[in-house]
Amino acid sequence: MEVQIEPVCIGQKSVLRQMMELYLYDFSEFSHADIRENGYFGYAYLDAYWQEAGRFPFFIRADGRLAGFILVRSCSEHNALRDPHNIAEFFVLKKYRRHGIGREAACQVFDRFPGGWEVTQWDNNLPAQAFWQNVIAQYTGGEYRTFSVPEAEVTGFTFYHSAP
Repeated sequence: MEVQIEPVCIGQKSVLRQMMELYLYDFSEFSHADIRENGYFGYAYLDAYWQEAGRFPFFIRADGRLAGFILVRSCSEHNALRDPHNIAEFFVLKKYRRHGIGREAACQVFDRFPGGWEVTQWDNNLPAQAFWQNVIAQYTGGEYRTFSVPEAEVTGFTFYHSAP
């Protein structure tokens, strides 16, 4: 399958918002978030991706079809990194999981933003931890660092990527 990441323009925000609801539903297994009375989980930071510098929304496409999304931020939540970026949110629709699509999309987004990277997962999200450790180990050739922030209940990885 051909995998591409595509910047989400403001006119596509409603599509991303709907996909975010699918993601938040899936993620509620780990976050224990409840759906609101209006039937939506809601994502407080969605509008910020078109209002604030340093936020980058991408769709993941597989053979031209929407397969997920990646939200990138130019910051580091838990580490002092040079030229920092982090994966704020990452979602692949179930139909497209375990086909290498998420791995390829992650590598494309890493390539797009040289510098320091921080990727975190909740401590109770073991599938995400396994996915990211595998992807990052392969992408960096084992040149990454693992960290834990017990008070935030997150585990993560940091690495540096230079422009080709």
